[in-house]
Amino acid sequence: MDLPSGVGWLLLCACLVLSKPTLRKDRVYHEPELSPRPAAEEDGSHKYDHEAFLGKEEATTFDQLTPDDSKERLGKIVDRIDGDKDGFVSLNELKSWIKRVQKRYVYENVAKVWSDYDTNKDNMISWDEYKQATYGYYLDSPGDFEQFTFKKMLPRDERRFKAANADGDMVANREEFTSFLHPEDFEHMKDIVVLETLEDIDKNGDGFVDEDEYIADMFTNPDGGVEPDWVKTERDQFSDFRDMNKDGKMDKEEIRRWILPQDYDHALAEAKHLVYESDANKDEMLTKEEILDNWNLFVGSQATNYGEDLTRRHDEL
Repeated sequence: MDLPSGVGWLLLCACLVLSKPTLRKDRVYHEPELSPRPAAEEDGSHKYDHEAFLGKEEATTFDQLTPDDSKERLGKIVDRIDGDKDGFVSLNELKSWIKRVQKRYVYENVAKVWSDYDTNKDNMISWDEYKQATYGYYLDSPGDFEQFTFKKMLPRDERRFKAANADGDMVANREEFTSFLHPEDFEHMKDIVVLETLEDIDKNGDGFVDEDEYIADMFTNPDGGVEPDWVKTERDQFSDFRDMNKDGKMDKEEIRRWILPQDYDHALAEAKHLVYESDANKDEMLTKEEILDNWNLFVGSQATNYGEDLTRRHDEL
């Protein structure tokens, strides 16, 4: 019997833990960033803005459209950005859109696996559906359940599913299920990411990560040989930067700073730039007319194609 995709991933993780690789493991979440904004785009192409607003991979598609086609398709995208349907695009709505474009791969990944879990085809995924699709075979085979340590994995998944399920009914819509599968990409799920990381590394169960546990997560030295230089560097990193209060261990807040660093918010900066350039009446809100009047600032690349994707998929993403 073929393993469900989620189970296969969990087995791979278990094998990796058991084999204790000597290669460096990077637990730090690197959010997809916009490329550094150029000082000026002399050709007036607004390439940076197009890629930020539409996504880098498909940014060139829009260049081949006529102005009329560009405006028409941009208008459809504006309707989707205006989440509360009040006729204005706020700074937060624009920032959220740009972040969504940056993370488009996440939503595409969810779209690919959605039908595997939505077994009753109601466009929702309940906890029971997910549990049965992922663990059903092992729940019916207690020996295998113990062998593959799913007794620990199942309650951990259930806890994460509850955190992702905003209304508490244990039935996830697409956004909730996306946050369940990719918790590091959602602000309300970051406590779960921190907790799961702590549980993975904290071998003595004291609720903290000490230096030895921190190093053991990345490197094992069964023969007691000389540590590689990079391990020595990581020990320095732990004492100098990870252990902020110098008590010899990392608590949850210190783990959060480590794995979820708060870097410069590129999406917010770009959203502010677009609003500043397009907000004719300076009310810090954009109407569809203001955006379409500045269509060449927003599009000229993938935006149209992405708009078509959104229309074709309806509300899948």
